[in-house]
Amino acid sequence: MDEKRTVKVSKMLARILRHDPGRIGIVLDGAGWVPVDTLLGALAAKGNPLTRAELDHVVATNNKRRFAYSGDGSSIRASQGHTVEVDLGLPPATPPAVLYHGTTGRVLGAIFDEGLRPMARRDVHLSADTETAVRVGSRHGRPVVLVVDAAAMAAAGHEFRVSANGVWLTSDVPARFLTVSAGA
Repeated sequence: MDEKRTVKVSKMLARILRHDPGRIGIVLDGAGWVPVDTLLGALAAKGNPLTRAELDHVVATNNKRRFAYSGDGSSIRASQGHTVEVDLGLPPATPPAVLYHGTTGRVLGAIFDEGLRPMARRDVHLSADTETAVRVGSRHGRPVVLVVDAAAMAAAGHEFRVSANGVWLTSDVPARFLTVSAGA
C-alpha cells in the first residue's frame, strides 16, 4: 500500500471510528469497538474495499497510533478523539508533572478566559512532549505550545487517563493551570 493511500485510509478510518460510524452502516459498542470483519464488510459495501492486510498496515504504520486492535485482534477502535459517545475504559493515571497542548495564537484569548475544553470531542488531548504539541498546533497555523501544570491539576482532584497511543486525556483544563511555553 503506497503512502498516499495509507494516509487516505487512515483519515477515512478516523472519521468513521471517531465521529460517524453510521456513515458506512456500522455501530460501535459502548467502548468504541467494532468487529474487524464488520468494518471491512461495510467498507466494501460502500465501495471502499480494504483487505485485512491493508488494515493491519494502516494500524501498524500510523505515526499517531490512532487505532488499536482488541487483544485477540478481532475488533478495532480509535484510541481517542471520539465525538460519539464511548467509554474507552481507561483507568485514572498519575500524569507527569507537566503536559503540553498545541494550539494557535488566535485562540489564546478564549483559552485563557475559559481554559481548555474538549469542544466536540469527549476529552481534552494533551501530550507528554513539546514536539507532539508543536505538530498538533501546526495543523491550524503557527503553533503555540501551552504548558499544563498537570501535577497541580491532579493535586486539585482533576482526573487524567492515558490512551493506548500515549495521549493524555482529561475533561478540561482550567486556565489557572496553563502557561505559554517560553519557546513559543
